[in-house]
Amino acid sequence: MQLPEVPFLALIGFWLVGTLQAGPVDKGLSYDSYHPRFQPEPTPLATLANQELSIDYWLNNAREMAQKFINHKENKKVAKNVIMFLGDGMSISTVAMARVYAGGEEKQLAFSNFPNVGMTKTYCVNYQVPDSACTATAYLGGVKTNYETIGVNARVPSSDCTAELDKSTHVDSIAKWALDAGKDAGLVTTTRVTHASPAGLYAHTSNRHRENDAKVSEDGCDPEVVEDIAKQLIHGDVGRRLKVILGGGRREFLHEDLDPETGKPGKRTDNRNLIQEWQDLAEGSENRTYVWNKQDLLNIDIKTTDRLLGLFEPDHCPYNLELIHKGLTQEPTLTEMVDKATDILSKNPEGFFLFVEGGRIDHGHHDNWARYALDETVEFSKAVELARAKFSEEDTLIVVTSDHSHSVSYNGYASRGADIFGVAGTGKDQLPYMTIGYANGKGFYEHVDAAKGGRRNISELDTSGDEFRFPATVPLYSETHAGEDVAVYASGPWAHLFTGTYEQNVIPHMMAYAACLGDGLKACA
Repeated sequence: MQLPEVPFLALIGFWLVGTLQAGPVDKGLSYDSYHPRFQPEPTPLATLANQELSIDYWLNNAREMAQKFINHKENKKVAKNVIMFLGDGMSISTVAMARVYAGGEEKQLAFSNFPNVGMTKTYCVNYQVPDSACTATAYLGGVKTNYETIGVNARVPSSDCTAELDKSTHVDSIAKWALDAGKDAGLVTTTRVTHASPAGLYAHTSNRHRENDAKVSEDGCDPEVVEDIAKQLIHGDVGRRLKVILGGGRREFLHEDLDPETGKPGKRTDNRNLIQEWQDLAEGSENRTYVWNKQDLLNIDIKTTDRLLGLFEPDHCPYNLELIHKGLTQEPTLTEMVDKATDILSKNPEGFFLFVEGGRIDHGHHDNWARYALDETVEFSKAVELARAKFSEEDTLIVVTSDHSHSVSYNGYASRGADIFGVAGTGKDQLPYMTIGYANGKGFYEHVDAAKGGRRNISELDTSGDEFRFPATVPLYSETHAGEDVAVYASGPWAHLFTGTYEQNVIPHMMAYAACLGDGLKACA
């Protein structure tokens, strides 16, 4: 394996002094065994930026940051626009590792520079560690609910065929509040548009997996009575009013109609083409534009497009690294989708609400594919950066958060500037270990030496591929979410509300307060 230069030299140094351990080395001075000392120094001082060796550099850095906070004024104007960015599975450790991946420990992601940061508690009503369904209901609808359920309260058990039919259990999202106030609303995601997170905008279901009518039947329910999520997006009260819908998931809308990209039929069994039905809903001179590739998206005429539906994949959108390494030129980036979506939504003088999900951060972690997860986080940051540059902080509130954490850890004692995907030290078994590790997942199988009954030597593995699975402690088909709090970053009108630690369901109420939406507290009141 090709190790980063500095860690490799450090390991050679350990060998020269007669040890392969990254643990403490006694120089004749007292030390704490919990906090090891290193011999030789892991990062030669000559490799550091000269200014970092100066006391004045750090004092000036602290003064500048303190002055930035001192000068920051609370913005108590009413927000015309609200953009919510959701990094699915974007834990605190994911953000920290993505900074290193983006250029170094000292770097900032776009949202890390936001002036206000808080923390939210993510548990479901019935589970300590949540999924993306119950959390979507919380951060979009303002009500906590059960695992797997979307847009309903906790009186609805998972997979119940009848409880969700009671409309008194339905939870409306901030998208509905915005639409009812005369604003426009839309969604952009790198997952299927019927997936759990975006479905929180418009769906009411006791099972997040009912994305088409076939899945409703598989769940033991009657699809003539229980509406699937795709159908709710096209014909539901909120779904049919969305001005922009961009993401993946064409298969959920098609029956035997062949997918234009794959030539294969969709997943539906009801002889319906919901994409065509969406186009047929046009009233009068309304221009509805449907696109399924990047070029068509970039070429649409904003002035003449009233509503936009873009479904760029049968399933989820590809990882950004797949776009690069596999030459997938027909797939738009998240930033390109956000740019086009905001162009259309900006046509409404009353403003808009837009939900943007970087959904494949989560998928990368589930497969222990840390490269995918961190790269998706950086791409997510680029979309946030575009939005913040495009809209004024005076009238546009941008909130960036995650739905839940993951079991990924950022550990060991890698030297400054080391490859985040590289080696952090050497264990008591005399084998190197990696900076990134998971509590569980498929990576367990690739890092166990069955013959010797221990860990495989990672120096003998090719760790450079996008789909290299990072080590996991417990064997599981899919790595699990984690239960710790996640961060909320805010910029714009009333961003100062998003501080402290609070329940996840508070988020949409604070966004609604800033933009004077819904029936709760309002800044304009």
